[in-house]
Amino acid sequence: MKKYYKERFEAQRRISRNLANTMEVNEILETLRAESRNLVPLSMETCIIMLDPDAQKYTRPLQCALYDRPVNCLSCKKNRPAIQKAVSRRKGVVISKTDPIIRPDGTTVDTGPEAAMPVFVNDEILAVINVVSQPGVRFTKKDFYLMKDLSELAGNAIMVAKNHWAITQEKIEISQKLAHLSPFVPQSVRRIVESNPELLNQEKESRDVSVLFLDLEGYTRLSANKTAVEMNNMVEEMFSNFVDPIHRSGGDINETAGDGLMIIFKDDDAKANAVNAVKAAFDIHERNRQLNQEMASRFEPVNVNIGINSGVALVGMTVFKGTLETRMTFTASGPVTNLAARLADYAQGGDILIGEETRKMIDGLWSVYDMGFVSLKGIDQPLKIYSLLNNPFKTASHPAA
Repeated sequence: MKKYYKERFEAQRRISRNLANTMEVNEILETLRAESRNLVPLSMETCIIMLDPDAQKYTRPLQCALYDRPVNCLSCKKNRPAIQKAVSRRKGVVISKTDPIIRPDGTTVDTGPEAAMPVFVNDEILAVINVVSQPGVRFTKKDFYLMKDLSELAGNAIMVAKNHWAITQEKIEISQKLAHLSPFVPQSVRRIVESNPELLNQEKESRDVSVLFLDLEGYTRLSANKTAVEMNNMVEEMFSNFVDPIHRSGGDINETAGDGLMIIFKDDDAKANAVNAVKAAFDIHERNRQLNQEMASRFEPVNVNIGINSGVALVGMTVFKGTLETRMTFTASGPVTNLAARLADYAQGGDILIGEETRKMIDGLWSVYDMGFVSLKGIDQPLKIYSLLNNPFKTASHPAA
Protein backbone atom coordinates (compact mmCIF):
# COMPACT_ATOMS: atom_id res chain seq x y z
CA MET A 1 0.00 0.00 0.00
CA LYS A 2 2.84 2.36 0.85
CA LYS A 3 4.33 1.72 -2.59
CA TYR A 4 0.97 2.51 -4.19
CA TYR A 5 0.65 5.90 -2.49
CA LYS A 6 4.24 6.72 -3.28
CA GLU A 7 3.58 5.92 -6.94
CA ARG A 8 0.52 8.19 -6.99
CA PHE A 9 2.47 11.00 -5.33
CA GLU A 10 5.38 10.68 -7.75
CA ALA A 11 3.00 10.66 -10.70
CA GLN A 12 1.22 13.81 -9.49
CA ARG A 13 4.49 15.62 -8.92
CA ARG A 14 5.87 14.61 -12.32
CA ILE A 15 2.72 15.67 -14.16
CA SER A 16 2.49 18.98 -12.30
CA ARG A 17 6.11 19.71 -13.15
CA ASN A 18 5.52 18.94 -16.84
CA LEU A 19 2.43 21.13 -16.96
CA ALA A 20 3.99 24.08 -15.16
CA ASN A 21 5.79 25.40 -18.23
CA THR A 22 2.88 25.66 -20.65
CA MET A 23 -0.43 27.46 -21.08
CA GLU A 24 -1.13 25.83 -24.44
CA VAL A 25 -4.16 23.59 -24.02
CA ASN A 26 -3.15 20.93 -26.55
CA GLU A 27 0.27 20.51 -24.92
CA ILE A 28 -1.51 20.00 -21.60
CA LEU A 29 -3.86 17.41 -23.07
CA GLU A 30 -1.04 15.56 -24.79
CA THR A 31 0.96 15.45 -21.54
CA LEU A 32 -2.01 14.04 -19.64
CA ARG A 33 -2.69 11.44 -22.32
CA ALA A 34 0.92 10.30 -22.34
CA GLU A 35 0.96 10.00 -18.55
CA SER A 36 -2.28 8.03 -18.59
CA ARG A 37 -0.84 5.53 -21.05
CA ASN A 38 2.18 5.09 -18.78
CA LEU A 39 0.15 4.79 -15.58
CA VAL A 40 -2.52 2.40 -16.86
CA PRO A 41 -0.82 -0.77 -18.18
CA LEU A 42 -2.08 -2.39 -21.39
CA SER A 43 -4.22 0.63 -22.35
CA MET A 44 -4.76 0.90 -26.10
CA GLU A 45 -5.58 4.60 -26.13
CA THR A 46 -6.45 7.47 -23.82
CA CYS A 47 -8.79 10.18 -25.04
CA ILE A 48 -9.67 13.46 -23.42
CA ILE A 49 -13.13 14.34 -24.65
CA MET A 50 -13.70 18.08 -24.36
CA LEU A 51 -17.33 18.86 -23.51
CA ASP A 52 -16.81 22.59 -23.09
CA PRO A 53 -18.88 24.36 -25.81
CA ASP A 54 -15.93 26.71 -26.41
CA ALA A 55 -13.40 23.88 -26.69
CA GLN A 56 -13.10 24.10 -30.48
CA LYS A 57 -11.95 27.70 -30.11
CA TYR A 58 -8.90 26.82 -28.04
CA THR A 59 -8.14 23.14 -28.79
CA ARG A 60 -7.44 21.14 -31.91
CA PRO A 61 -7.85 17.40 -32.67
CA LEU A 62 -5.26 15.12 -31.07
CA GLN A 63 -3.42 12.28 -32.78
CA CYS A 64 -5.31 9.03 -32.08
CA ALA A 65 -3.62 5.63 -31.92
CA LEU A 66 -6.83 3.83 -32.89
CA TYR A 67 -7.42 5.98 -35.99
CA ASP A 68 -3.77 6.71 -36.81
CA ARG A 69 -4.58 10.39 -37.43
CA PRO A 70 -5.77 13.46 -35.53
CA VAL A 71 -9.35 12.94 -34.39
CA ASN A 72 -11.95 15.04 -32.62
CA CYS A 73 -12.50 12.73 -29.65
CA LEU A 74 -15.93 14.19 -28.96
CA SER A 75 -17.31 13.19 -32.37
CA CYS A 76 -15.71 9.75 -32.04
CA LYS A 77 -16.56 8.84 -28.46
CA LYS A 78 -19.54 10.92 -27.28
CA ASN A 79 -22.02 8.06 -27.74
CA ARG A 80 -19.89 5.44 -26.02
CA PRO A 81 -21.73 4.07 -22.94
CA ALA A 82 -18.79 4.77 -20.61
CA ILE A 83 -18.76 8.46 -21.55
CA GLN A 84 -22.50 8.87 -21.22
CA LYS A 85 -22.63 7.15 -17.83
CA ALA A 86 -19.70 9.15 -16.45
CA VAL A 87 -21.44 12.41 -17.42
CA SER A 88 -24.91 11.42 -16.23
CA ARG A 89 -23.66 9.97 -12.92
CA ARG A 90 -21.02 12.71 -12.49
CA LYS A 91 -18.43 10.18 -11.39
CA GLY A 92 -15.96 7.69 -12.81
CA VAL A 93 -17.26 4.45 -14.33
CA VAL A 94 -15.88 1.24 -15.83
CA ILE A 95 -17.69 -0.69 -18.56
CA SER A 96 -16.52 -4.31 -18.75
CA LYS A 97 -18.13 -5.25 -22.05
CA THR A 98 -17.77 -2.73 -24.84
CA ASP A 99 -18.61 -2.62 -28.51
CA PRO A 100 -15.82 -2.46 -31.07
CA ILE A 101 -14.81 1.00 -32.23
CA ILE A 102 -15.78 1.63 -35.86
CA ARG A 103 -13.31 3.71 -37.85
CA PRO A 104 -14.48 6.12 -40.59
CA ASP A 105 -13.27 3.66 -43.27
CA GLY A 106 -15.59 0.98 -41.84
CA THR A 107 -12.93 -1.15 -40.18
CA THR A 108 -13.34 -2.02 -36.51
CA VAL A 109 -11.09 -2.18 -33.48
CA ASP A 110 -11.88 -4.72 -30.79
CA THR A 111 -11.41 -3.31 -27.31
CA GLY A 112 -11.48 -4.52 -23.75
CA PRO A 113 -12.96 -2.76 -20.71
CA GLU A 114 -13.38 0.99 -20.96
CA ALA A 115 -13.08 3.55 -18.16
CA ALA A 116 -14.31 7.15 -18.11
CA MET A 117 -13.58 9.83 -15.50
CA PRO A 118 -15.28 13.29 -15.62
CA VAL A 119 -13.11 16.40 -15.37
CA PHE A 120 -14.69 19.11 -13.24
CA VAL A 121 -14.04 22.84 -13.41
CA ASN A 122 -16.09 24.84 -10.89
CA ASP A 123 -18.50 21.93 -10.52
CA GLU A 124 -19.07 21.81 -14.29
CA ILE A 125 -17.95 18.84 -16.39
CA LEU A 126 -15.71 20.31 -19.09
CA ALA A 127 -14.08 17.08 -20.21
CA VAL A 128 -13.97 13.31 -19.71
CA ILE A 129 -10.84 11.18 -19.58
CA ASN A 130 -11.53 7.93 -21.43
CA VAL A 131 -9.16 4.93 -21.31
CA VAL A 132 -9.68 2.03 -23.70
CA SER A 133 -7.85 -1.17 -22.71
CA GLN A 134 -6.87 -4.22 -24.65
CA PRO A 135 -9.28 -7.20 -24.76
CA GLY A 136 -9.03 -9.46 -21.74
CA VAL A 137 -7.61 -6.79 -19.41
CA ARG A 138 -9.22 -5.67 -16.14
CA PHE A 139 -9.04 -2.24 -14.59
CA THR A 140 -7.74 -2.29 -11.02
CA LYS A 141 -8.70 0.03 -8.20
CA LYS A 142 -5.23 1.48 -8.51
CA ASP A 143 -5.85 2.35 -12.20
CA PHE A 144 -9.15 3.95 -11.27
CA TYR A 145 -7.66 6.21 -8.60
CA LEU A 146 -4.78 7.20 -10.87
CA MET A 147 -7.36 8.29 -13.45
CA LYS A 148 -9.10 10.33 -10.73
CA ASP A 149 -5.78 12.04 -9.94
CA LEU A 150 -5.36 12.80 -13.63
CA SER A 151 -8.86 14.27 -13.86
CA GLU A 152 -8.14 16.67 -10.99
CA LEU A 153 -4.90 17.79 -12.58
CA ALA A 154 -6.65 18.11 -15.93
CA GLY A 155 -9.40 20.26 -14.42
CA ASN A 156 -6.91 22.70 -12.90
CA ALA A 157 -4.81 22.84 -16.06
CA ILE A 158 -7.79 23.29 -18.39
CA MET A 159 -9.21 26.05 -16.19
CA VAL A 160 -5.91 27.97 -16.24
CA ALA A 161 -5.44 27.40 -19.96
CA LYS A 162 -8.98 28.44 -20.78
CA ASN A 163 -8.65 31.62 -18.73
CA HIS A 164 -5.34 32.36 -20.44
CA TRP A 165 -6.99 31.86 -23.82
CA ALA A 166 -9.86 34.18 -22.87
CA ILE A 167 -7.43 36.90 -21.73
CA THR A 168 -5.42 36.51 -24.94
CA GLN A 169 -8.57 36.86 -27.03
CA GLU A 170 -9.53 39.97 -25.10
CA LYS A 171 -6.10 41.50 -25.74
CA ILE A 172 -6.42 40.68 -29.45
CA GLU A 173 -9.84 42.34 -29.58
CA ILE A 174 -8.52 45.42 -27.80
CA SER A 175 -5.54 45.59 -30.18
CA GLN A 176 -7.87 45.32 -33.17
CA LYS A 177 -10.08 48.10 -31.84
CA LEU A 178 -7.02 50.29 -31.19
CA ALA A 179 -5.81 49.56 -34.72
CA HIS A 180 -9.13 50.78 -36.10
CA LEU A 181 -8.93 53.90 -33.93
CA SER A 182 -5.25 54.62 -34.59
CA PRO A 183 -5.87 56.89 -37.61
CA PHE A 184 -7.79 59.21 -35.27
CA VAL A 185 -5.22 59.21 -32.46
CA PRO A 186 -1.85 61.03 -32.67
CA GLN A 187 1.23 58.84 -32.46
CA SER A 188 2.29 60.56 -29.25
CA VAL A 189 -0.97 59.58 -27.55
CA ARG A 190 -0.71 55.97 -28.76
CA ARG A 191 2.83 55.75 -27.40
CA ILE A 192 1.68 57.08 -24.02
CA VAL A 193 -1.20 54.62 -23.83
CA GLU A 194 1.03 51.70 -24.79
CA SER A 195 4.01 52.50 -22.57
CA ASN A 196 2.67 54.41 -19.58
CA PRO A 197 -1.12 54.92 -19.52
CA GLU A 198 -1.12 56.73 -16.17
CA LEU A 199 0.62 59.69 -17.86
CA LEU A 200 -2.75 60.50 -19.42
CA ASN A 201 -3.85 61.80 -16.03
CA GLN A 202 -0.76 63.90 -15.32
CA GLU A 203 -0.58 67.67 -15.57
CA LYS A 204 0.81 69.27 -18.73
CA GLU A 205 4.55 69.91 -18.75
CA SER A 206 6.61 72.72 -20.22
CA ARG A 207 8.97 71.50 -22.93
CA ASP A 208 10.71 72.66 -26.09
CA VAL A 209 8.71 72.09 -29.24
CA SER A 210 8.41 73.24 -32.79
CA VAL A 211 4.89 73.67 -34.12
CA LEU A 212 3.99 73.65 -37.81
CA PHE A 213 0.70 74.90 -39.19
CA LEU A 214 -0.23 74.39 -42.82
CA ASP A 215 -3.11 75.89 -44.71
CA LEU A 216 -4.47 75.26 -48.20
CA GLU A 217 -4.51 78.60 -49.98
CA GLY A 218 -7.63 79.49 -51.94
CA TYR A 219 -9.79 76.83 -50.32
CA THR A 220 -12.79 79.17 -50.10
CA ARG A 221 -12.40 80.21 -53.73
CA LEU A 222 -12.17 76.60 -54.91
CA SER A 223 -15.20 75.63 -52.82
CA ALA A 224 -17.40 78.02 -54.78
CA ASN A 225 -17.14 75.90 -57.92
CA LYS A 226 -17.01 72.41 -56.41
CA THR A 227 -19.41 70.27 -54.42
CA ALA A 228 -18.77 69.55 -50.74
CA VAL A 229 -17.98 65.93 -51.65
CA GLU A 230 -15.44 66.98 -54.29
CA MET A 231 -13.72 69.38 -51.89
CA ASN A 232 -13.67 66.78 -49.13
CA ASN A 233 -12.11 64.22 -51.49
CA MET A 234 -9.47 66.74 -52.58
CA VAL A 235 -8.50 67.65 -49.01
CA GLU A 236 -8.38 63.98 -47.96
CA GLU A 237 -6.19 63.10 -50.94
CA MET A 238 -3.78 65.95 -50.29
CA PHE A 239 -3.52 65.48 -46.54
CA SER A 240 -3.12 61.70 -46.96
CA ASN A 241 -0.08 62.40 -49.13
CA PHE A 242 1.38 64.63 -46.41
CA VAL A 243 1.15 62.02 -43.64
CA ASP A 244 4.30 60.08 -44.57
CA PRO A 245 6.58 63.15 -44.90
CA ILE A 246 5.30 64.37 -41.53
CA HIS A 247 5.89 61.06 -39.75
CA ARG A 248 9.29 60.55 -41.39
CA SER A 249 10.36 63.84 -39.80
CA GLY A 250 9.05 62.82 -36.39
CA GLY A 251 5.98 65.03 -36.35
CA ASP A 252 2.63 64.26 -34.73
CA ILE A 253 -0.49 65.42 -36.55
CA ASN A 254 -2.32 67.04 -33.69
CA GLU A 255 -5.35 68.73 -35.17
CA THR A 256 -7.18 69.04 -38.47
CA ALA A 257 -9.50 71.93 -39.19
CA GLY A 258 -11.08 71.86 -42.63
CA ASP A 259 -8.22 73.04 -44.85
CA GLY A 260 -5.49 73.08 -42.22
CA LEU A 261 -3.25 70.88 -40.09
CA MET A 262 -1.36 71.40 -36.84
CA ILE A 263 1.79 69.33 -36.38
CA ILE A 264 3.94 69.09 -33.25
CA PHE A 265 7.65 68.20 -33.11
CA LYS A 266 8.64 67.46 -29.52
CA ASP A 267 11.91 65.58 -29.49
CA ASP A 268 14.10 66.11 -26.41
CA ASP A 269 16.49 68.06 -28.65
CA ALA A 270 15.04 71.53 -29.34
CA LYS A 271 17.23 72.07 -32.40
CA ALA A 272 16.20 68.72 -33.85
CA ASN A 273 12.57 69.76 -33.53
CA ALA A 274 13.13 72.90 -35.59
CA VAL A 275 15.23 71.10 -38.20
CA ASN A 276 12.68 68.31 -38.55
CA ALA A 277 9.83 70.81 -38.87
CA VAL A 278 11.60 72.60 -41.73
CA LYS A 279 12.43 69.29 -43.43
CA ALA A 280 8.78 68.29 -43.19
CA ALA A 281 7.72 71.64 -44.65
CA PHE A 282 9.92 71.21 -47.73
CA ASP A 283 8.85 67.58 -48.15
CA ILE A 284 5.20 68.64 -47.97
CA HIS A 285 5.75 71.29 -50.61
CA GLU A 286 7.51 68.87 -52.92
CA ARG A 287 4.69 66.37 -52.58
CA ASN A 288 2.19 69.19 -53.16
CA ARG A 289 3.99 70.14 -56.38
CA GLN A 290 3.57 66.56 -57.59
CA LEU A 291 -0.09 66.48 -56.54
CA ASN A 292 -0.84 69.67 -58.45
CA GLN A 293 0.39 67.92 -61.59
CA GLU A 294 -1.52 64.73 -60.84
CA MET A 295 -4.79 66.55 -60.09
CA ALA A 296 -4.49 69.19 -62.84
CA SER A 297 -7.47 67.80 -64.75
CA ARG A 298 -9.72 68.05 -61.68
CA PHE A 299 -8.52 71.06 -59.70
CA GLU A 300 -6.63 74.28 -60.11
CA PRO A 301 -3.15 74.29 -58.53
CA VAL A 302 -3.31 74.64 -54.76
CA ASN A 303 -0.60 76.31 -52.71
CA VAL A 304 0.24 75.11 -49.20
CA ASN A 305 1.14 77.94 -46.84
CA ILE A 306 3.16 76.99 -43.78
CA GLY A 307 4.10 78.67 -40.53
CA ILE A 308 6.70 77.26 -38.10
CA ASN A 309 7.59 78.49 -34.65
CA SER A 310 9.80 77.08 -31.88
CA GLY A 311 9.96 77.53 -28.14
CA VAL A 312 8.57 76.31 -24.85
CA ALA A 313 4.94 75.20 -24.80
CA LEU A 314 2.63 73.41 -22.39
CA VAL A 315 2.49 69.84 -23.70
CA GLY A 316 0.09 67.12 -22.57
CA MET A 317 -3.53 66.08 -22.41
CA THR A 318 -6.23 68.71 -22.64
CA VAL A 319 -9.41 67.41 -21.01
CA PHE A 320 -12.90 68.75 -21.67
CA LYS A 321 -15.31 67.35 -19.10
CA GLY A 322 -19.01 67.57 -19.87
CA THR A 323 -21.99 66.04 -18.15
CA LEU A 324 -22.48 63.46 -20.90
CA GLU A 325 -18.90 62.67 -21.92
CA THR A 326 -15.26 63.59 -21.47
CA ARG A 327 -13.09 64.45 -24.46
CA MET A 328 -9.30 64.30 -24.37
CA THR A 329 -6.76 65.60 -26.85
CA PHE A 330 -2.97 65.74 -26.77
CA THR A 331 -1.65 69.17 -27.74
CA ALA A 332 0.92 71.90 -27.28
CA SER A 333 -0.55 75.21 -26.16
CA GLY A 334 0.71 78.71 -25.55
CA PRO A 335 2.21 81.66 -27.47
CA VAL A 336 4.52 79.37 -29.47
CA THR A 337 1.55 77.57 -31.00
CA ASN A 338 -0.40 80.77 -31.54
CA LEU A 339 2.44 82.42 -33.47
CA ALA A 340 2.90 79.38 -35.73
CA ALA A 341 -0.80 79.59 -36.64
CA ARG A 342 -0.54 83.33 -37.34
CA LEU A 343 2.50 82.78 -39.57
CA ALA A 344 0.56 80.27 -41.66
CA ASP A 345 -2.31 82.76 -41.93
CA TYR A 346 0.06 85.51 -43.05
CA ALA A 347 1.84 83.38 -45.65
CA GLN A 348 0.73 83.32 -49.26
CA GLY A 349 1.75 81.74 -52.54
CA GLY A 350 3.11 78.63 -50.86
CA ASP A 351 5.43 80.47 -48.50
CA ILE A 352 7.13 78.89 -45.50
CA LEU A 353 7.38 81.47 -42.74
CA ILE A 354 9.33 80.95 -39.53
CA GLY A 355 9.70 82.78 -36.25
CA GLU A 356 12.89 84.14 -34.67
CA GLU A 357 13.51 81.10 -32.44
CA THR A 358 13.18 78.69 -35.35
CA ARG A 359 15.60 80.81 -37.40
CA LYS A 360 18.19 80.56 -34.63
CA MET A 361 17.80 76.78 -34.49
CA ILE A 362 18.35 76.30 -38.23
CA ASP A 363 21.02 78.98 -38.63
CA GLY A 364 23.59 77.88 -41.21
CA LEU A 365 21.45 75.00 -42.50
CA TRP A 366 19.07 76.97 -44.75
CA SER A 367 19.13 80.46 -46.20
CA VAL A 368 16.34 82.69 -44.98
CA TYR A 369 14.87 86.01 -46.11
CA ASP A 370 14.50 88.61 -43.35
CA MET A 371 11.03 90.10 -43.78
CA GLY A 372 11.55 92.59 -40.97
CA PHE A 373 8.94 93.37 -38.35
CA VAL A 374 5.36 92.62 -39.34
CA SER A 375 2.04 92.95 -37.59
CA LEU A 376 0.21 89.66 -37.23
CA LYS A 377 -3.46 89.23 -36.44
CA GLY A 378 -4.11 88.65 -32.74
CA ILE A 379 -0.56 89.61 -31.66
CA ASP A 380 -0.09 93.01 -30.00
CA GLN A 381 3.49 93.86 -31.01
CA PRO A 382 5.09 93.60 -34.47
CA LEU A 383 7.43 90.60 -34.69
CA LYS A 384 10.40 89.85 -36.90
CA ILE A 385 9.66 86.91 -39.19
CA TYR A 386 11.55 85.10 -41.93
CA SER A 387 10.80 83.32 -45.18
CA LEU A 388 12.76 80.32 -46.38
CA LEU A 389 14.37 81.54 -49.58
CA ASN A 390 14.69 78.19 -51.30
CA ASN A 391 10.94 77.73 -51.30
CA PRO A 392 10.00 77.60 -55.00
CA PHE A 393 6.47 78.80 -54.25
CA LYS A 394 7.55 81.95 -52.38
CA THR A 395 6.12 85.22 -53.65
CA ALA A 396 7.53 88.67 -52.99
CA SER A 397 4.43 90.35 -51.61
CA HIS A 398 2.42 89.62 -48.49
CA PRO A 399 -1.00 90.85 -47.44
CA ALA A 400 -1.41 93.26 -44.61
CA ALA A 401 -2.54 91.71 -41.35
